[in-house]
Amino acid sequence: MKGIRLDSVQEFDVLSSTQVIIKEALQKLGYPEAMYELLKEPVRFLTVRIPVRMDDGSVRVFTGYRAQHNDAVGPTKGGVRFHPDVTEDEVKALSIWMTLKAGIVDLPYGGAKGGIVVNPTELSFRELERLSRGYVRAISQIVGPTKDIPAPDIATNSQIMAWMLDEYSRIREHDSPGFITGKPIVLGGSHVRETATARGVTIMIREAAKKLGIPLAGARVVVQGFGNAGSYLAKFMHDAGAKVVGISDVYGGLYDPEGLDIDALLEKRDSFGTVTRLFKNTITNRELLQLPCDILVPAAVENQITAENAPNIQAKIIVEAANGPTTREATRILTERGVFIVPDVLASAGGVTVSYFEWVQNNQGYYWSEEEVLAKLEQVLVRAFSNVVAMAESRGVDMRLAAYMVGVRKTAEASRYRGWV
Repeated sequence: MKGIRLDSVQEFDVLSSTQVIIKEALQKLGYPEAMYELLKEPVRFLTVRIPVRMDDGSVRVFTGYRAQHNDAVGPTKGGVRFHPDVTEDEVKALSIWMTLKAGIVDLPYGGAKGGIVVNPTELSFRELERLSRGYVRAISQIVGPTKDIPAPDIATNSQIMAWMLDEYSRIREHDSPGFITGKPIVLGGSHVRETATARGVTIMIREAAKKLGIPLAGARVVVQGFGNAGSYLAKFMHDAGAKVVGISDVYGGLYDPEGLDIDALLEKRDSFGTVTRLFKNTITNRELLQLPCDILVPAAVENQITAENAPNIQAKIIVEAANGPTTREATRILTERGVFIVPDVLASAGGVTVSYFEWVQNNQGYYWSEEEVLAKLEQVLVRAFSNVVAMAESRGVDMRLAAYMVGVRKTAEASRYRGWV
């Protein structure tokens, strides 16, 4: 079989940088060039235009996307984000990451992602509802419980999922709880879904600390980002006895070497995950990343740790709760310095895992207790962590490449067995 060449893709944007690692992972696993050609882009990508009647009677037209990366393993799965900076390439890359996450935790899914180019803070409650329903109408032919299952993402929540569920059920003329996950519990949602990503990251921190022999009690933790994942994570770390010495939001960071009062900060946090504007003595996000700590958790946006600041990172462990916070070159620098990195596609897989649990419960019509969900989540993620560490150690590669190798193999094998490649 013809080997895969690594010199044809340059690392210059989110999609291209993802393709670089996908290519290297497939090469390490011995797949032919044709497998990369299949997996480097979504098999299906839809662009839609959504007209929305605004409260003042005018009509605005929004652009939306849905990417379905690969459905060789099973239906595709992925969130829908509302953000003014959503792009085609970003949605495509995120759909690939969802395939990797599903493969790492061994779920019967391919990856998908959706997005609408919008600033949701500029819309009223009813305008948001009309936009959410309009998006579902626009993509209804390619989604469904056995096709593609949406979920919450940036600036979307259980209420938006409820509107989308209702619109899809109207179109199909029957109740379809398995169409979407992240729903309110009264509409078939699962326990733990709201905190799933943060709980998953917490499990990864615990396992990484155990591997490096760092006691979690008293460990110094810095969390960049105080949104859904970051705020819950800070709370879970605080409750586990760790010392959360730094947190930040879009406006800046807070630092206290003796540990921050996380409960007090959570009470003051607004609905957009910001709290630092209430304080005078703040630091920049750049300074926050370079604080002395044992565990650093980037839980904000991409490209925060780069070749420029990687030499100044003082953490022993980095656990990536955000998507793409560390560049490939920064990963190399940090790994050479002995920093243990739990990459995003592994660290943030708790969300898709509990989404899978929700889908299973919807399909069965039988619902689990919070204790059952937590126990199953623990089992899945601990096994996934062990598999990625084993791949890294047996193949002599860094944790990011190891995670990509574990994640892409399931889809590559399913594609091979189907005769696609």
